[in-house]
Amino acid sequence: MPSRTASSPRVAVLADSDTRWKWGALTAYRIQPDIRLDGYLLRGRATPTVRQLDEVGARADALREIRGVDFVRSIDRTRYDVVVLACVGGAVQAMLHGLAHAWSTGAAADGRRPVVVTGYVGVVYEKLADGLLLRHGADVVLANSRHDADRFRAVYRGVGADGDSVVECALPFLGGAPYQGGNDPCTVVFAAQPSVPESRADRMYLLRRAVEHARKHPDREVLIKLRSKPGEHTTHIEELPYQKLATKIPGGLPANCRAVYGNMGEVLDRTDLLVTVSSTAALESLHRGIPTAVLTDLGVRETLGNHHFLGSGCLASWDELDAGHRPDPDPDWLARQGVAAEGDYERAFDAARDRVTALREAPALPPLTPYYTPRTAPGYLPGILARHGLDPKGEPLPGHAAAPEETGGLRRIARETVREAARGAYRHGVQRVAPAIRRWGQL
Repeated sequence: MPSRTASSPRVAVLADSDTRWKWGALTAYRIQPDIRLDGYLLRGRATPTVRQLDEVGARADALREIRGVDFVRSIDRTRYDVVVLACVGGAVQAMLHGLAHAWSTGAAADGRRPVVVTGYVGVVYEKLADGLLLRHGADVVLANSRHDADRFRAVYRGVGADGDSVVECALPFLGGAPYQGGNDPCTVVFAAQPSVPESRADRMYLLRRAVEHARKHPDREVLIKLRSKPGEHTTHIEELPYQKLATKIPGGLPANCRAVYGNMGEVLDRTDLLVTVSSTAALESLHRGIPTAVLTDLGVRETLGNHHFLGSGCLASWDELDAGHRPDPDPDWLARQGVAAEGDYERAFDAARDRVTALREAPALPPLTPYYTPRTAPGYLPGILARHGLDPKGEPLPGHAAAPEETGGLRRIARETVREAARGAYRHGVQRVAPAIRRWGQL
């Protein structure tokens, strides 16, 4: 059994998308930098490509793709000190039940097991109760701000669940050089989002306004920061990529307006104004002191997520930005959102670090006990677990345990063509067939 006070703890991070891998890996290093990190990419719709992983830049000592049922079987309690579940809520719930079962049988029932940590990759503006209750049962549920910590505890109290697992910290990828101003040329960055807004008309509107801003200000450079290339998936499905919509712009993009990829931190290094609907990039930008605008053109609505920025001082329209307006953020709002523009960002992780260290050093840990059980949610939980090859007890379903586990690197070359063809068919259904069916239903 590895020592819980070893100088280099071993950490496993399970992630199901590029952004969640970024959050999970960087969170692990924020909590304790001197670790050995093994990365596991949950096989599914949004499994990141090699390009996406390179763009994210979060390193690991080992990295491989895996099924959820195989992850549960792989995480022997003697192998890791900490397990970070950086996945969508349903996957977190399934892994909690699978690990709870694996660690509660036979010799594993002595309470010596890894500390399990989970949380959110960014702004929590929808499905608050659903997502939180699916994450309940982890030893530590990280909240990215004081605002989130208060809400998380209130949800757990509201259902009679233990809220002591909630620990306030901050987003792990904030940082970078403080904004000094005066880039030449002045650079405006529109941080696009895969699924917000959803409709073609709204996305075309935002793209057109960014292009018009570039044409009105030929002395500026307007960058459209994209999350993924056509065919790649992120945390959310992108049915209408801006790259394709740009081909519909009359006359094309002007010379001072172009699409860019790459690490958001590197893009922010040359940004003078960050514009978005509700992207977490706004918090990264505000942390550096970069002027940041959260668009109101399409309304301030829960479905857009920009309601999260009420009181921030950052709400603005393209008309106001065209006229030279630069939002002035409210310091109290920033402080409640975990944005330490004028504070000590590193201290934001002290509480999480102390909590995980105390749990690691404990002689034994209680069993993982999620709020959802076959008794409390008999019509909900079994379906969630089955999607990841587990039965209501957390055991592998017949046929899943016996399936051969793929070993080696991220993907086996011999299977790459078949898998990419399947993903291509899926993307066609998501990006072409599904929107058409929705339009037909509205006739």
